[in-house]
Amino acid sequence: MGKGYFRSLGRRVKNRLLHQNEPLTPKPTEETAAATATATETSLYGVLVWHDCPHATVDVCFVHGLTGDRDRTWTAQGQPDPWPKTLLPPELPNARILTYGYDAYFMTEGVSSGNRLIDHARNLVSELTTNRRANNAENRPLIFIVHSLGGLVTKKGLLLSHDNREDHLQGIFKCTKSIIFMGTPHRGSWMADWAKIPVSALGVVKSVNGRLLKTLASDGELLESIQEDFSRLLRRMAMSETPIEITCFFEELPLPVVGKVVERESATLPDYNAISIHANHREMARFRSNEDRGFKEVSSLLLKWQREVEYVIRTNPPSPFYAEYGLTGHFPRLGRSMRSALVEIRQLTEIFEECRNYVSLATHLGQYQS
Repeated sequence: MGKGYFRSLGRRVKNRLLHQNEPLTPKPTEETAAATATATETSLYGVLVWHDCPHATVDVCFVHGLTGDRDRTWTAQGQPDPWPKTLLPPELPNARILTYGYDAYFMTEGVSSGNRLIDHARNLVSELTTNRRANNAENRPLIFIVHSLGGLVTKKGLLLSHDNREDHLQGIFKCTKSIIFMGTPHRGSWMADWAKIPVSALGVVKSVNGRLLKTLASDGELLESIQEDFSRLLRRMAMSETPIEITCFFEELPLPVVGKVVERESATLPDYNAISIHANHREMARFRSNEDRGFKEVSSLLLKWQREVEYVIRTNPPSPFYAEYGLTGHFPRLGRSMRSALVEIRQLTEIFEECRNYVSLATHLGQYQS
Protein backbone atom coordinates (compact mmCIF):
# COMPACT_ATOMS: atom_id res chain seq x y z
CA MET A 1 0.00 0.00 0.00
CA GLY A 2 1.28 3.45 -0.85
CA LYS A 3 1.67 6.56 1.24
CA GLY A 4 -1.52 8.01 -0.22
CA TYR A 5 -3.58 5.20 1.28
CA PHE A 6 -2.25 5.77 4.79
CA ARG A 7 -2.70 9.55 4.53
CA SER A 8 -6.35 9.01 3.52
CA LEU A 9 -6.84 6.48 6.35
CA GLY A 10 -5.31 8.92 8.85
CA ARG A 11 -7.66 11.70 7.77
CA ARG A 12 -10.69 9.45 8.19
CA VAL A 13 -9.61 8.33 11.67
CA LYS A 14 -8.92 11.92 12.73
CA ASN A 15 -12.27 13.08 11.44
CA ARG A 16 -14.06 10.26 13.28
CA LEU A 17 -12.32 11.11 16.57
CA LEU A 18 -13.18 14.80 16.22
CA HIS A 19 -16.87 14.02 15.75
CA GLN A 20 -17.25 11.02 18.03
CA ASN A 21 -19.39 12.93 20.56
CA GLU A 22 -21.86 14.18 17.98
CA PRO A 23 -25.19 12.34 17.84
CA LEU A 24 -25.63 10.11 14.87
CA THR A 25 -28.25 11.22 12.39
CA PRO A 26 -30.55 8.31 11.58
CA LYS A 27 -30.99 7.46 7.96
CA PRO A 28 -34.35 8.82 6.84
CA THR A 29 -36.98 6.17 6.30
CA GLU A 30 -39.68 6.26 3.65
CA GLU A 31 -42.17 7.35 6.33
CA THR A 32 -40.06 10.30 7.52
CA ALA A 33 -39.29 11.34 3.95
CA ALA A 34 -42.99 11.27 3.10
CA ALA A 35 -43.84 13.28 6.24
CA THR A 36 -41.22 15.89 5.35
CA ALA A 37 -42.55 16.17 1.81
CA THR A 38 -46.12 16.52 3.12
CA ALA A 39 -45.09 19.26 5.56
CA THR A 40 -43.29 21.11 2.79
CA GLU A 41 -46.30 20.93 0.49
CA THR A 42 -48.74 21.96 3.23
CA SER A 43 -46.68 25.09 3.86
CA LEU A 44 -47.59 26.17 0.33
CA TYR A 45 -51.32 26.19 1.08
CA GLY A 46 -53.49 29.00 2.36
CA VAL A 47 -53.03 32.77 2.28
CA LEU A 48 -49.53 34.25 2.30
CA VAL A 49 -48.85 37.98 2.48
CA TRP A 50 -46.15 38.84 -0.06
CA HIS A 51 -46.17 42.53 0.77
CA ASP A 52 -47.82 44.19 3.75
CA CYS A 53 -48.90 47.81 3.87
CA PRO A 54 -50.23 49.34 7.10
CA HIS A 55 -52.25 51.97 5.25
CA ALA A 56 -53.33 49.89 2.25
CA THR A 57 -56.35 51.03 0.25
CA VAL A 58 -56.69 47.77 -1.72
CA ASP A 59 -55.87 44.08 -1.35
CA VAL A 60 -54.48 42.29 -4.43
CA CYS A 61 -54.80 38.50 -4.28
CA PHE A 62 -53.08 36.08 -6.69
CA VAL A 63 -54.59 32.62 -7.31
CA HIS A 64 -52.59 30.02 -9.24
CA GLY A 65 -53.90 27.36 -11.59
CA LEU A 66 -54.62 23.70 -10.93
CA THR A 67 -51.13 22.61 -11.93
CA GLY A 68 -49.08 25.23 -10.12
CA ASP A 69 -48.45 26.62 -6.67
CA ARG A 70 -48.61 30.02 -5.01
CA ASP A 71 -44.93 30.81 -5.64
CA ARG A 72 -43.75 28.85 -8.67
CA THR A 73 -46.62 29.92 -10.94
CA TRP A 74 -45.52 33.57 -10.64
CA THR A 75 -41.72 33.10 -10.62
CA ALA A 76 -39.77 33.56 -13.86
CA GLN A 77 -36.90 31.21 -14.64
CA GLY A 78 -33.71 32.37 -12.98
CA GLN A 79 -35.53 34.65 -10.53
CA PRO A 80 -35.38 33.94 -6.77
CA ASP A 81 -38.84 35.29 -5.93
CA PRO A 82 -42.27 35.75 -7.54
CA TRP A 83 -42.62 39.01 -9.47
CA PRO A 84 -45.63 40.24 -7.44
CA LYS A 85 -43.39 40.16 -4.38
CA THR A 86 -40.46 42.03 -5.92
CA LEU A 87 -41.72 44.11 -8.87
CA LEU A 88 -45.24 45.09 -7.84
CA PRO A 89 -44.85 46.91 -4.47
CA PRO A 90 -42.98 49.90 -5.97
CA GLU A 91 -45.75 50.30 -8.55
CA LEU A 92 -48.58 49.96 -6.00
CA PRO A 93 -47.40 51.71 -2.84
CA ASN A 94 -50.82 51.53 -1.16
CA ALA A 95 -51.63 47.89 -1.85
CA ARG A 96 -51.39 44.80 0.30
CA ILE A 97 -50.30 41.90 -1.93
CA LEU A 98 -51.32 38.34 -1.13
CA THR A 99 -51.20 34.92 -2.73
CA TYR A 100 -53.46 31.93 -2.14
CA GLY A 101 -52.21 28.36 -2.41
CA TYR A 102 -54.10 25.08 -2.49
CA ASP A 103 -53.46 21.45 -3.40
CA ALA A 104 -53.30 21.83 -7.15
CA TYR A 105 -52.46 18.16 -7.59
CA PHE A 106 -55.63 16.66 -6.24
CA MET A 107 -56.12 13.06 -7.30
CA THR A 108 -57.94 11.22 -4.52
CA GLU A 109 -59.66 7.96 -5.30
CA GLY A 110 -63.43 8.23 -5.05
CA VAL A 111 -63.48 12.05 -4.96
CA SER A 112 -64.41 13.85 -8.15
CA SER A 113 -62.42 16.86 -9.29
CA GLY A 114 -65.64 18.83 -9.28
CA ASN A 115 -66.12 18.29 -5.56
CA ARG A 116 -62.50 19.17 -4.86
CA LEU A 117 -62.76 22.33 -6.94
CA ILE A 118 -65.71 23.45 -4.83
CA ASP A 119 -63.71 22.70 -1.69
CA HIS A 120 -60.85 24.85 -2.96
CA ALA A 121 -63.26 27.68 -3.78
CA ARG A 122 -64.89 27.45 -0.36
CA ASN A 123 -61.50 27.44 1.35
CA LEU A 124 -60.42 30.47 -0.69
CA VAL A 125 -63.39 32.46 0.60
CA SER A 126 -63.00 31.26 4.18
CA GLU A 127 -59.23 31.70 4.50
CA LEU A 128 -59.15 35.03 2.70
CA THR A 129 -61.97 36.28 4.92
CA THR A 130 -60.08 35.15 8.04
CA ASN A 131 -56.86 36.85 6.90
CA ARG A 132 -58.59 40.11 6.03
CA ARG A 133 -60.48 40.18 9.32
CA ALA A 134 -57.27 39.56 11.28
CA ASN A 135 -55.68 42.51 9.47
CA ASN A 136 -58.68 44.82 9.86
CA ALA A 137 -59.21 44.71 6.10
CA GLU A 138 -62.52 42.86 5.75
CA ASN A 139 -64.16 45.87 4.08
CA ARG A 140 -61.19 46.81 1.90
CA PRO A 141 -61.66 46.67 -1.91
CA LEU A 142 -60.25 43.47 -3.39
CA ILE A 143 -58.62 42.72 -6.73
CA PHE A 144 -58.00 39.18 -7.98
CA ILE A 145 -55.28 38.13 -10.43
CA VAL A 146 -55.83 34.52 -11.48
CA HIS A 147 -53.98 32.21 -13.84
CA SER A 148 -55.41 29.41 -15.95
CA LEU A 149 -57.88 27.12 -14.17
CA GLY A 150 -57.35 29.09 -10.98
CA GLY A 151 -59.90 31.41 -12.56
CA LEU A 152 -62.51 28.67 -12.07
CA VAL A 153 -61.66 28.41 -8.38
CA THR A 154 -62.04 32.18 -8.04
CA LYS A 155 -65.30 32.29 -10.00
CA LYS A 156 -66.82 29.55 -7.87
CA GLY A 157 -65.53 31.25 -4.75
CA LEU A 158 -67.25 34.52 -5.68
CA LEU A 159 -70.48 32.65 -6.42
CA LEU A 160 -70.31 30.91 -3.04
CA SER A 161 -69.59 34.23 -1.32
CA HIS A 162 -72.51 35.92 -3.10
CA ASP A 163 -74.94 33.18 -2.06
CA ASN A 164 -73.60 32.63 1.46
CA ARG A 165 -75.93 33.03 4.42
CA GLU A 166 -73.10 34.25 6.63
CA ASP A 167 -72.69 38.01 6.35
CA HIS A 168 -68.94 37.95 6.97
CA LEU A 169 -68.38 35.44 4.13
CA GLN A 170 -70.36 37.63 1.72
CA GLY A 171 -67.65 40.25 2.08
CA ILE A 172 -65.34 38.66 -0.50
CA PHE A 173 -67.93 39.14 -3.22
CA LYS A 174 -69.07 42.54 -1.95
CA CYS A 175 -65.50 43.85 -1.84
CA THR A 176 -64.36 42.49 -5.20
CA LYS A 177 -63.68 45.47 -7.44
CA SER A 178 -61.78 43.87 -10.33
CA ILE A 179 -60.45 40.61 -11.73
CA ILE A 180 -57.56 39.94 -14.11
CA PHE A 181 -57.91 36.58 -15.84
CA MET A 182 -54.66 35.24 -17.32
CA GLY A 183 -55.20 32.35 -19.69
CA THR A 184 -58.42 31.27 -17.99
CA PRO A 185 -60.71 29.18 -20.23
CA HIS A 186 -64.20 30.64 -20.09
CA ARG A 187 -65.95 28.62 -22.78
CA GLY A 188 -65.45 26.23 -25.67
CA SER A 189 -64.20 22.65 -25.80
CA TRP A 190 -61.19 23.39 -23.63
CA MET A 191 -61.87 20.56 -21.18
CA ALA A 192 -61.60 17.89 -23.83
CA ASP A 193 -58.56 19.63 -25.31
CA TRP A 194 -56.79 19.86 -21.94
CA ALA A 195 -57.31 16.15 -21.32
CA LYS A 196 -55.19 15.42 -24.41
CA ILE A 197 -52.24 17.60 -23.34
CA PRO A 198 -49.13 15.73 -22.15
CA VAL A 199 -48.62 16.35 -18.45
CA SER A 200 -45.00 17.36 -18.96
CA ALA A 201 -46.08 20.21 -21.22
CA LEU A 202 -47.82 21.94 -18.33
CA GLY A 203 -44.92 21.51 -15.95
CA VAL A 204 -46.64 18.95 -13.72
CA VAL A 205 -44.08 17.18 -11.57
CA LYS A 206 -46.11 14.35 -10.06
CA SER A 207 -46.71 11.64 -12.63
CA VAL A 208 -49.85 10.42 -10.86
CA ASN A 209 -51.53 13.65 -11.84
CA GLY A 210 -51.48 12.70 -15.46
CA ARG A 211 -55.13 11.78 -14.85
CA LEU A 212 -55.99 15.25 -13.56
CA LEU A 213 -57.03 16.79 -16.85
CA LYS A 214 -59.06 13.73 -17.88
CA THR A 215 -60.91 14.00 -14.58
CA LEU A 216 -61.60 17.67 -15.25
CA ALA A 217 -63.04 16.74 -18.62
CA SER A 218 -65.38 14.21 -16.97
CA ASP A 219 -66.79 16.97 -14.74
CA GLY A 220 -67.61 19.19 -17.69
CA GLU A 221 -71.23 19.72 -16.71
CA LEU A 222 -70.31 21.16 -13.32
CA LEU A 223 -67.57 23.38 -14.73
CA GLU A 224 -69.83 24.69 -17.48
CA SER A 225 -72.45 25.54 -14.86
CA ILE A 226 -69.84 27.64 -13.04
CA GLN A 227 -69.26 29.58 -16.24
CA GLU A 228 -72.98 30.12 -16.80
CA ASP A 229 -73.70 31.16 -13.21
CA PHE A 230 -70.76 33.57 -13.19
CA SER A 231 -71.81 35.11 -16.51
CA ARG A 232 -75.32 35.58 -15.15
CA LEU A 233 -73.88 37.27 -12.05
CA LEU A 234 -71.76 39.59 -14.19
CA ARG A 235 -74.79 40.60 -16.24
CA ARG A 236 -76.69 41.51 -13.09
CA MET A 237 -73.71 43.45 -11.74
CA ALA A 238 -73.29 45.28 -15.06
CA MET A 239 -76.70 46.87 -14.51
CA SER A 240 -75.85 47.92 -10.96
CA GLU A 241 -74.00 50.98 -9.74
CA THR A 242 -70.85 48.97 -9.01
CA PRO A 243 -70.05 46.43 -11.76
CA ILE A 244 -67.01 44.20 -11.38
CA GLU A 245 -64.27 45.37 -13.75
CA ILE A 246 -62.63 42.57 -15.72
CA THR A 247 -59.68 42.30 -18.09
CA CYS A 248 -58.73 39.04 -19.82
CA PHE A 249 -55.18 38.27 -20.94
CA PHE A 250 -54.55 35.57 -23.53
CA GLU A 251 -51.39 33.85 -24.75
CA GLU A 252 -49.77 34.70 -28.08
CA LEU A 253 -47.26 31.85 -28.28
CA PRO A 254 -47.79 28.09 -28.34
CA LEU A 255 -46.23 25.56 -25.99
CA PRO A 256 -43.76 23.23 -27.70
CA VAL A 257 -45.51 20.21 -29.26
CA VAL A 258 -48.85 21.15 -27.69
CA GLY A 259 -49.63 24.50 -29.26
CA LYS A 260 -51.81 27.11 -27.60
CA VAL A 261 -53.43 25.74 -24.46
CA VAL A 262 -56.28 28.29 -24.28
CA GLU A 263 -57.19 30.03 -27.51
CA ARG A 264 -58.21 33.68 -27.55
CA GLU A 265 -61.87 32.81 -28.14
CA SER A 266 -61.96 30.82 -24.90
CA ALA A 267 -59.72 33.11 -22.83
CA THR A 268 -61.80 36.25 -23.38
CA LEU A 269 -65.26 37.38 -22.30
CA PRO A 270 -67.71 39.34 -24.49
CA ASP A 271 -67.89 43.06 -23.71
CA TYR A 272 -64.74 42.98 -21.55
CA ASN A 273 -61.24 44.20 -22.29
CA ALA A 274 -58.87 41.61 -23.83
CA ILE A 275 -55.06 41.95 -24.04
CA SER A 276 -52.48 39.57 -25.46
CA ILE A 277 -49.19 38.62 -23.77
CA HIS A 278 -46.25 37.59 -25.94
CA ALA A 279 -45.65 34.30 -24.15
CA ASN A 280 -46.99 30.77 -23.94
CA HIS A 281 -49.59 29.58 -21.45
CA ARG A 282 -47.08 28.78 -18.71
CA GLU A 283 -44.82 31.83 -19.10
CA MET A 284 -47.57 34.41 -19.51
CA ALA A 285 -47.84 34.67 -15.70
CA ARG A 286 -44.08 35.10 -15.16
CA PHE A 287 -42.39 38.47 -15.61
CA ARG A 288 -38.64 38.99 -15.32
CA SER A 289 -38.49 42.76 -14.99
CA ASN A 290 -40.64 45.86 -14.88
CA GLU A 291 -39.77 46.38 -18.54
CA ASP A 292 -41.74 43.30 -19.65
CA ARG A 293 -44.71 44.44 -21.73
CA GLY A 294 -47.01 42.07 -19.88
CA PHE A 295 -45.94 43.49 -16.52
CA LYS A 296 -46.52 47.03 -17.73
CA GLU A 297 -50.03 46.14 -18.85
CA VAL A 298 -50.93 44.37 -15.60
CA SER A 299 -49.37 46.96 -13.26
CA SER A 300 -50.98 49.83 -15.21
CA LEU A 301 -54.41 48.27 -14.73
CA LEU A 302 -53.79 47.70 -11.03
CA LEU A 303 -52.63 51.28 -10.54
CA LYS A 304 -55.71 52.58 -12.37
CA TRP A 305 -58.03 50.56 -10.14
CA GLN A 306 -56.16 51.57 -7.00
CA ARG A 307 -56.50 55.24 -7.94
CA GLU A 308 -60.22 54.79 -8.53
CA VAL A 309 -60.58 53.37 -5.03
CA GLU A 310 -58.56 56.21 -3.54
CA TYR A 311 -60.67 58.77 -5.40
CA VAL A 312 -63.79 57.28 -3.82
CA ILE A 313 -62.13 57.46 -0.41
CA ARG A 314 -61.20 61.12 -0.89
CA THR A 315 -64.58 62.21 -2.20
CA ASN A 316 -66.72 60.03 0.10
CA PRO A 317 -65.22 60.10 3.59
CA PRO A 318 -66.84 57.59 5.94
CA SER A 319 -69.66 59.01 8.04
CA PRO A 320 -69.86 58.56 11.82
CA PHE A 321 -72.70 56.11 11.21
CA TYR A 322 -70.41 53.76 9.26
CA ALA A 323 -67.65 54.10 11.82
CA GLU A 324 -70.08 53.20 14.61
CA TYR A 325 -71.05 49.97 12.90
CA GLY A 326 -67.58 49.04 11.69
CA LEU A 327 -68.12 49.93 8.02
CA THR A 328 -65.68 51.96 5.97
CA GLY A 329 -68.30 53.35 3.62
CA HIS A 330 -65.54 53.54 0.99
CA PHE A 331 -66.76 50.78 -1.27
CA PRO A 332 -70.19 51.33 -2.84
CA ARG A 333 -71.25 47.66 -2.78
CA LEU A 334 -70.76 47.44 1.00
CA GLY A 335 -73.80 48.16 3.10
CA ARG A 336 -75.96 49.01 0.11
CA SER A 337 -79.16 47.96 1.87
CA MET A 338 -78.10 50.01 4.89
CA ARG A 339 -77.56 53.04 2.68
CA SER A 340 -80.99 52.53 1.13
CA ALA A 341 -82.47 52.43 4.61
CA LEU A 342 -80.67 55.66 5.47
CA VAL A 343 -82.13 57.37 2.39
CA GLU A 344 -85.62 56.27 3.40
CA ILE A 345 -85.05 57.44 6.97
CA ARG A 346 -83.84 60.79 5.70
CA GLN A 347 -86.93 61.13 3.49
CA LEU A 348 -89.23 60.21 6.37
CA THR A 349 -87.42 62.71 8.59
CA GLU A 350 -88.02 65.46 6.05
CA ILE A 351 -91.71 64.56 5.89
CA PHE A 352 -91.89 64.53 9.68
CA GLU A 353 -90.26 67.96 9.85
CA GLU A 354 -92.74 69.34 7.35
CA CYS A 355 -95.63 67.90 9.34
CA ARG A 356 -94.22 69.29 12.58
CA ASN A 357 -93.84 72.72 11.01
CA TYR A 358 -97.41 72.55 9.75
CA VAL A 359 -98.74 71.58 13.19
CA SER A 360 -96.70 74.34 14.79
CA LEU A 361 -98.04 76.87 12.30
CA ALA A 362 -101.61 75.68 12.82
CA THR A 363 -101.20 75.97 16.59
CA HIS A 364 -99.94 79.51 16.32
CA LEU A 365 -102.81 80.45 14.00
CA GLY A 366 -105.30 78.93 16.43
CA GLN A 367 -103.83 80.91 19.32
CA TYR A 368 -103.94 84.08 17.23
CA GLN A 369 -107.58 83.61 16.28
CA SER A 370 -108.57 82.97 19.83
